[in-house]
Order: sequence, then C-alpha cells, then structure tokens
Amino acid sequence: MSPEEIEGVIQVSVKAAKGRLPIVAGTGFNAVLGADIARRAAQAGASCILALPPYYVSAPEDGLFAYYEAIGRATDLPLLVYSRDWAIFTPAMVERLAERVPTLVGWKDGQGDIRKYQRIMEHNGDRLAWFGGLGDDCVPGYFAIGVQGYTSSISNIAPKLSLALADAGLKRDFSRLNELMKRYVNPLYALRERSKGYEVAVMKEAMEILGMPAGPVRPPLMNCKPTDRADLAELLKSYRDML
Repeated sequence: MSPEEIEGVIQVSVKAAKGRLPIVAGTGFNAVLGADIARRAAQAGASCILALPPYYVSAPEDGLFAYYEAIGRATDLPLLVYSRDWAIFTPAMVERLAERVPTLVGWKDGQGDIRKYQRIMEHNGDRLAWFGGLGDDCVPGYFAIGVQGYTSSISNIAPKLSLALADAGLKRDFSRLNELMKRYVNPLYALRERSKGYEVAVMKEAMEILGMPAGPVRPPLMNCKPTDRADLAELLKSYRDML
C-alpha cells in the first residue's frame, strides 16, 4: 500500500475499534518512509507503532539501529520491533537497541527460533513486552517460553479460536492447546503451505467463504487456486463451533 492508503486503513480501524482496543500500525521500507508512515499513523489515531525490517537486507548494526531510532523518534507512541526475515538480533543487540530507542516497549518475534527467543527474553527480562508473531501454528512453543501474547491470522475468521488458544497458552494448559492445534490450526496451516505466500491468500479466501469481504491479494502474491479454495471451504466446516 501507499503511505496514503496505510493512513486510510488506520483511520478506518480506529473508527471501527471505537476505543475498545489499541490499534497497532505497521511501518517499514526505509528511515524516511518509515518515519513518515509512523507520523501518519499517529495523526490517524494509532496507539502503537510496529516497525518491520527495512528493505535493505545487508544493513550493518549501526545502520539498522539508526533505522529503528528514526521511526521511534518520529512520534511519542510506543514502538514494537517486528524481528523477522533478515532483521535478526542477538540478546545483547536487543538490549543495546532498547537503550538507544527510549520508545521501544515490546518485541514481536517472526523468526521462529524458540531457543534464541528464549535467550533474548531471559537476557532482557521485563524491559520489554514479548509477543509471538510467527503464526497460530507456533502458539505452543511461544507460550512454553513465556510470551505474553501472540498475533493471530485466525482472528480474521474465528476470533473465538484465537482467544481460546491464548487462554490455554497463558494457563499452560498444553493438553487443551494441543487439542485446538490438532483440530483447527494445523489443518489450516497445512493448506497455507501449499504455495509460497499463500498465508495471506488463504486467509482472505477464508473470509470470503465465510461472507466477510476481503478482496484479492496484491502482486507479487497470488490468489487461491480453485482446487485449494474447494479444500478450504470443506475445512472451514469444522470451524462452525468457533465462528
């Protein structure tokens, strides 16, 4: 999306939420665009900024930190870092970044390296809030190491299920958690893995099947193939008690 479109989406989200929950607005690209989008998000009423990795994949540590610092200084809003793809951090790097960016309050993991994430959390303690961001299929591992919450794709179609997963995870009820994973999450994520980039297309298609307009994906992603759509429609029948 363009910066103008991003701002519009945030405005619509803030209006729809009506103060019932905070709106976390994403930004990224580079320092200039990232800061601009952060400012637009603040003006649109967002409660928090989520910084995705910069577009440049080979940034040195100082450059990477300067990128997050520029976004953090663009507004007074709390900042979350989304550590995914090439934005890989060591425990000590997270500590240094937190010292350099005063607005940094939380960390969203998108690497899926549970061992490293646990070390990051242990090293930095309660300086930051810790979130699992890789997907609903990683919920058991994330809650096993003590995250405080997770971001859910399934919440777009079955928020009841997302809340049930989080509740079981926070209670360390892994028996219940495994039941939910086996019945609902793992079959859906197996379908999402049929094609590269399908994680977005499948969720949009699921929304459409359930009568929630979502629209097509944008290039370079592709929409669901007809055979996969049919399989998805059949799978969603098992979600009836969670809708």
